[in-house]
Amino acid sequence: MATNLSRVSLAHLPTPLQPLERLSRELGGPQLWIKRDDLTGLALGGNKTRKLEFLMGEAIHRQAQTVITAGSVQSNHARQTAAAAARCGLRCILVLSPMAPAEPEGNLFLDHLLGAQIRWAGDRDRDEFMQQIADQERVANRTPYIIPYGGSNALGAAAYFEAMHEMVRQSRQAQVEFDSVVFASSSGGTQSGMVAGSAAMHYPGRIVGMSVDEPSDMLAQRVLRLARLTIEYLDVRVEVSEDRVIVVDDYVGEGYAIMGEPEREAIDLLARFEGILLDPVYTAKAMAGLIDLVRKKTWRQDQAVLFWHTGGAPALFAYRDRLLRR
Repeated sequence: MATNLSRVSLAHLPTPLQPLERLSRELGGPQLWIKRDDLTGLALGGNKTRKLEFLMGEAIHRQAQTVITAGSVQSNHARQTAAAAARCGLRCILVLSPMAPAEPEGNLFLDHLLGAQIRWAGDRDRDEFMQQIADQERVANRTPYIIPYGGSNALGAAAYFEAMHEMVRQSRQAQVEFDSVVFASSSGGTQSGMVAGSAAMHYPGRIVGMSVDEPSDMLAQRVLRLARLTIEYLDVRVEVSEDRVIVVDDYVGEGYAIMGEPEREAIDLLARFEGILLDPVYTAKAMAGLIDLVRKKTWRQDQAVLFWHTGGAPALFAYRDRLLRR
């Protein structure tokens, strides 16, 4: 990986790689393991912290005073960006969609606590709105730096190119080979970095993104395009083939941020068998898909499967009434 990228230290790395022994026995399937990127440490952690090490490094390199990014009401990326900006002494403006809820719960509460300014996009295009805010910052004689939705550009994806190398080192130390790596995929940056990293290492395992909102063909095209841009950005000489990009959209359920019974079961199982918290928006959908595939005997019992936990537990508090309802 290129060594000339600007970077700030934000994450607690490497994150743990651990077996899910009780859940594996309960489901009667393959050996399940988990990569704990919910423990990256920045304002309750999550996968975006890895990306923000590079993105905030670039913002500081460009002498920015304000970082601007976008997300949904319960955006993990927005929360971690607000925390990273506070850590680096920069202003943070969050463009959130669609409108302010009656009460700021979960991630949105933390956005406020971390000192971010919130601008509600309503029905406006978020990218255009961010550009307008950047123009306003320039008029106020402040240099803005726009971080794309989800931190999903080649610079952000480079963090998960590196993370794949971290995971492979850990798996070798643990003497385990994963047939598949499964995780929630949405804006595509995390998956693109993993795909690029796996191609560079000629990693034989399947990188399986569980879409939480988009059709598989749409998300797969974006992941492939960004993975190739990441390889080019890092100046790595390797070809990223289409067959490395695997997106499953069978577990979107009722739609983005809508929690159904599969997500509720996934949250309950991880909490009660492993003491690990999932969130209703991203990781519970991905784990619900993994659980269903295990029950369908997708993998043999002598195989190992890794669930890469991308974080998001603060959103649980915005869903507490629905999670406690039986």
